[in-house]
Amino acid sequence: MPDLPYRIVIGLEVHVQLLTQTKLFCGCSTQFGLPPNSATCPVCTGMPGVLPVMNRHALELAVKAALALNCQIASFTKWDRKNYYYPDLPKNYQISQYDLPFSREGWLEIETSAGPKRIGIIRVHLEEDAGKMLHDEQGGGRESLVDLNRTGTPLLEIVSKPELASPEEAKAYLEELRLLLRELEISDCEMQEGSLRCDANINIHLPQGEGQLVATPIIEVKNLNSFRAVERAMKYEAQRQYEEFQRTGKKLGEVAKATAGWDDARGVTVIQRRKEEAADYRYFPEPDLVPVTVDPAWLERIRAGLGELPAAQRQRLQKQYALSAYDADVITGQGRAFVRYFEEVAGRCQDPKEACNWLSNEILQMLNERKIAIQAFPLAAEALAELIRETKATGLNKQRAREVLARMLETGSPAKQAIHDLGFKVVADEGQLVEIVRRAMAANPKAVADYKKGKTKAADAIKGAVMRETKGMAKTEVVQQLLLQELQKA
Repeated sequence: MPDLPYRIVIGLEVHVQLLTQTKLFCGCSTQFGLPPNSATCPVCTGMPGVLPVMNRHALELAVKAALALNCQIASFTKWDRKNYYYPDLPKNYQISQYDLPFSREGWLEIETSAGPKRIGIIRVHLEEDAGKMLHDEQGGGRESLVDLNRTGTPLLEIVSKPELASPEEAKAYLEELRLLLRELEISDCEMQEGSLRCDANINIHLPQGEGQLVATPIIEVKNLNSFRAVERAMKYEAQRQYEEFQRTGKKLGEVAKATAGWDDARGVTVIQRRKEEAADYRYFPEPDLVPVTVDPAWLERIRAGLGELPAAQRQRLQKQYALSAYDADVITGQGRAFVRYFEEVAGRCQDPKEACNWLSNEILQMLNERKIAIQAFPLAAEALAELIRETKATGLNKQRAREVLARMLETGSPAKQAIHDLGFKVVADEGQLVEIVRRAMAANPKAVADYKKGKTKAADAIKGAVMRETKGMAKTEVVQQLLLQELQKA
């Protein structure tokens, strides 16, 4: 970001729906897209006389996430009632955790323009979700419907410390968190389905006097339904607070904390109401659920099952395969199965950089077009490795190699057979290529003259003529080398 006359301070509260088959305290389905109010029961709708029963798998996934976020796991934790009234909260309270969450004091490392940065995690705790309001968007707002299917769904709330110093860092934090949770199969993190939701607390610090800072009131921005929305909302809100402070001079302590909504269409935040404090929710221990004591042996089994996490994986790929930080990030960002595929291709073709280029460009594009994961890609890692080996051995240029790949996918034939079937025979004789280069130079005297005047890009026209005459069957690097040699002689 350009230099600003203030310092941005951001803390994120992320709610993640856990990948369980049933809800946190009852046996109702958590499947997305069911008919409204069809996945409910007396427990999740708060009928009199019912008792909740904790979902053990939800707790296991929650602990798994907390361990991956380097949190301290409490040996003893309990449940609390968070009381508030809203149409989509049928019990008029939410079962959550208040003063004794199951984990706290962790961190998540992100990549920033200044290098790696650890963002502190205040706490990770479990709670049940509320329902969903469906508002009439075309009838003047006269009618709202309530769908209670989501009520009681297990949520993981991850609260960061206010250590994010820019909208870009906030976006990077969310991307790294989503990758981590998906890799560990804790959540699918689909924002469009509501399984990852984010609220952002933001204020700005301004210099005032010698070494003194003044802070604006903290604003909690809600309705952030994409990472891009988080980035845009933070940029807008920081500037809005700065302009507000310049106009009024009001600072932290003089104005109550507030909640704002993000209007993505207009690109603005809208102040909605005063921010509630803990006392407003009248927390008290949940009387219908016993506290949870964590068994150390069980905890260690979960820890042992984490495997290699994305941050460590990126570092290993850079060290083991000499990949750049960018390349390692691209490969890791596609998930563990993609990393395994890359490592098999790199090992079999003995060229990690070329394997990375093929995967991050051609293969990734095909996966996106077909909307499939690497596990469903019809080309085995060995087949792609063979294509890379044959391309290097024969000198096929990239365009012809892409045609070979398409043929392999179409017919299932190996690379060598596909090259033969397509009739590709590389022009590799240097004497023959020199003659072709000379003819191309004679046919393009202006390009030769421009090159001699210092316009190096003019050589591209001559190289293009050579590639056309050879029908793309000359190795680009060899043509480039021979062309430069001949141009020096001209």
